[in-house]
Amino acid sequence: MRRTGAIALIAALTAGSLMLGNPGATGRGALGVDLDTVTIPELQTRMSRGSLTSSALTAAYLERIRTIDPKIGAVLRTDPAAMAQAAASDARHRRGTVLGPLDGIPVLLKDNVNTRDLPTTAGSLALAGSPPGSDAVLVTRLRDAGAVVLGKANLSEWANFRAEKPTSGWSAVGGQTRNPYVLDRNPCGSSAGSAAALAASLAQVAIGTETDGSIVCPAGMNGVVGHKPSLGLVSQSGVVPISAEQDTAGPMARNVIDTALTFAVLQGEESAFSSLGDLRGKRIGLWRLPSLGPDVDAVMTAAAQRLTAAGAGVVEVTPPYQDRLGELEFPALLSEFHRDIDAYLATRRGPRDLAELIEFNRRTPAEQTCFAGQELFEQALAAPPTTDPRYQAMRAELADLSRRSIDETMAAHDLDAIAAPTNPPAWTTDCERGDDDVIPSSTPAAVAGYPSVSVPAGSVGELPVGLLLMAGDRQDGELLTLAAAAERELKAWRPPRYLPTVGPGPIG
Repeated sequence: MRRTGAIALIAALTAGSLMLGNPGATGRGALGVDLDTVTIPELQTRMSRGSLTSSALTAAYLERIRTIDPKIGAVLRTDPAAMAQAAASDARHRRGTVLGPLDGIPVLLKDNVNTRDLPTTAGSLALAGSPPGSDAVLVTRLRDAGAVVLGKANLSEWANFRAEKPTSGWSAVGGQTRNPYVLDRNPCGSSAGSAAALAASLAQVAIGTETDGSIVCPAGMNGVVGHKPSLGLVSQSGVVPISAEQDTAGPMARNVIDTALTFAVLQGEESAFSSLGDLRGKRIGLWRLPSLGPDVDAVMTAAAQRLTAAGAGVVEVTPPYQDRLGELEFPALLSEFHRDIDAYLATRRGPRDLAELIEFNRRTPAEQTCFAGQELFEQALAAPPTTDPRYQAMRAELADLSRRSIDETMAAHDLDAIAAPTNPPAWTTDCERGDDDVIPSSTPAAVAGYPSVSVPAGSVGELPVGLLLMAGDRQDGELLTLAAAAERELKAWRPPRYLPTVGPGPIG
């Protein structure tokens, strides 16, 4: 992002953020800000006035990690250089040479994003040795923007692409991440640590990655915001892959403004986002997905009523071709994973390809402490290569049908976005049973490479449910603007209570 444009963006978003205020603020600590609710524009205003430093902000987050993270296991490691990064930002603020809206803002990275000075493991002991030789491109952009790399977040090992019945949020490196709202419930995968850390206010923003659902589902289940960008807007260079045809990193935060500002840095240019958009005259198609249960459907009904009261037109829709997408996506991903993980492993010390990785897991008992299976690895090893005409036909049909499922639905109803429930209430974490995570709402945008954003919509008992918004290719700025308007109307965010469990009932 150009520096002059960044400064103008800070000013514009600060005005909007201060105008909107934070009615959910619960109290202010020694910093003079409520870390649960403060936004980046508000932080930048305070730093520009000299009433807050990045050093104080970073120290506050490090202290929260020290005292709160043992309950949830979201942070694998903190960066020993975090305070030095913050001090450098403070010097820039004093000189008036701020690099942009993220200058001095603490960021957690999912541990499948390469960092030259910290281990990058994808949760696997196979990669737990030397750090990569260089940063991922997105990390370079964050550093160039002055962001403070606070540390690395736990994830579902290999981004949940190892076993047929995995347990989301578990990795051999980090153990099990827990949902801050109810600690025996699951955080969803695979950006589990990123989302749980944000719910517990352990960082201002975090980076997740998604192939299908791995940003938006953790965001929904942990009551935060997650944005899966349009494919190709954020560089995947230096990110542990599943599929180049669907993978993207993306921003996560406790509010849409911070998410949008982080996205602008990740993509390297300003977006069309406006924090002051409203819902008047917008048309939203509601895809109810009753398979997620009557409690989730009741949250969607209440959300639709609020959006309608704010001036949006809400119509019910059912995007076509979903059964066929479900049939084709997984076989295509197997071929793509074999190709892409072999290329990545060739850049790292450890197993040099997928076959060696499978052997490593077989002979390493610590890789089997939650679940032993690596069926997806084994199926990927035997899958047709991406040069095979059968694979190429599958991917071509997937691309066509997924795009049509969104494009045709939006055109038929003259929509600005399609909305759906992001997630069911969090299920109980159980290594023997594995996940209960058939959540179809993320698939159309994920396979099409179109953007999606999850914002908090409500709760079933103690457990958050998100509203997933999706739109056409490269409509990220417009979708984020709509998400900000929906966020203001829904007012669904609330802090977690770290309950050890909840009683039996309709949830879970």
